[in-house]
Amino acid sequence: MTHNLAVLAEESYARLGHYESLYFEGTWLTSTEIHERSIRVAGGLRAHGVKPGDRVVVLTMNTPQVFIAYRAIWRAGAVVTPVIFLQTEPELRHILSDSGATAAIVSPELVGLFSGAAAGLDITLFVVGEESFDALEAGEPTEIVPRADDDLAALLYTGGTTGRAKGVMLSHRGLWESGRGIDLVARTTTVTRSLLPLPLSHAYGLIVAIGGLHTDRQQVAVLQRWFDPVGWLQLVQEHKLETSPVVPAMLQLLLGQPLAEYDLSSLQSFGSGGATLPPAVREEAERVFGVTILEGYGCTEASAVVSAETMTATRPGSVGKPLPHAEVAILDPDGKPAPEGEICVRGPGVMLGYWNDPELTAQTVRDGWLHTGDVGRLDEDGFLYVVDRMKDLIIRGGFNVFPRDVEDILLQHPAVQVAACVGKPDVESGEEVVAVVQLVPGGSATGAELVEFAKARMAKYKYPREVHVVDAVPLTSVGKLNRKAVRDLVGG
Repeated sequence: MTHNLAVLAEESYARLGHYESLYFEGTWLTSTEIHERSIRVAGGLRAHGVKPGDRVVVLTMNTPQVFIAYRAIWRAGAVVTPVIFLQTEPELRHILSDSGATAAIVSPELVGLFSGAAAGLDITLFVVGEESFDALEAGEPTEIVPRADDDLAALLYTGGTTGRAKGVMLSHRGLWESGRGIDLVARTTTVTRSLLPLPLSHAYGLIVAIGGLHTDRQQVAVLQRWFDPVGWLQLVQEHKLETSPVVPAMLQLLLGQPLAEYDLSSLQSFGSGGATLPPAVREEAERVFGVTILEGYGCTEASAVVSAETMTATRPGSVGKPLPHAEVAILDPDGKPAPEGEICVRGPGVMLGYWNDPELTAQTVRDGWLHTGDVGRLDEDGFLYVVDRMKDLIIRGGFNVFPRDVEDILLQHPAVQVAACVGKPDVESGEEVVAVVQLVPGGSATGAELVEFAKARMAKYKYPREVHVVDAVPLTSVGKLNRKAVRDLVGG
């Protein structure tokens, strides 16, 4: 069978037929409209010189045109190259030049950023909602360009907070299999109405969209241009939505809202990924929203998802069992199995490699195993537990301190909404444990009080010697803790 993502989209439309499938800012789009527009845009791309294998940048906020563009690019045999809109001009310049993109689909409000970053580069620009994109939509419908299972389907740039962003090469089969894994999780629920607040330009949002192409039920999706908690609550109430894929920071922000003012009784479940969900946040969210939270784990280099809980197999504290397309091993630094160690992944979802970087690829994928850089363990029933990122490990006086352990304790304090822990250089201990916290609205606590709170609940070598109360804990563009920015805050 073929794993061409354009074929998957075509089969999805043939299977589910015509219905109102996507709501965005007051307008409903039907499955037929999305399908037919994507076919025309594919023809327009080919007419404008986009060839199989060409990289096409998609630089937009969440809009229906993202779904149309992705399907069109795959139909034309080209490579989806999504870019999160919260980029600086130098960061975007690096992505545009490194990828060798030949075309770009850009939101009107981002044209200035794009034009500055693309100066001197030969990239054809199509602006959503303007004449250039209309010209694509006026294209003659085109047939699907055949692509092999291991042909490049998407080039996602990741790691910009720790250095120059790396292009991760993902194949048609890898994304197809990973999307099927997401759908297998969804099939253990009864939900058909979802809210999408995730950036579709991120691996998590992309794989949720691909998962929807595997479904056997007509699914209604409500799309947020970007996440805002008040808008999220209003949309759930208005459209009686049943589920939403989120990252933990979104849940933490939602829990700080006046939830009693909204009718959220339609909610049944959340999918949580992108970062580890603190147990205290999960417990409170399940209680307050009356939902089951299904945690998952993955990374861009593994086509976004590796493991997930399902409605029939949940275990709080874990990130579920590996999905059918992924094999997981826990290895020590010598590459031997260990009770706790680096999470390594093998299977069709593993990236083809880093774009233009065979040396880093060889370091990261060894003997077919992707070395994720995450520390974890598997229990006797095969559930995976993520301990922390190896690179975030703090070594204080020769003792290992995982930031997540500190954060989980601080989040038990009723006044703390978000917590982030980092290591700070120290003459005596090598590194000192330092944390920053964001309080719940109306909450009150001093840094000294929180130090004492943690001290009473943690081993002497672990507790933070400094806790700084800040207006907002720094997050990345996809809602993860931005530890680099936290280090800058505390002088780390």
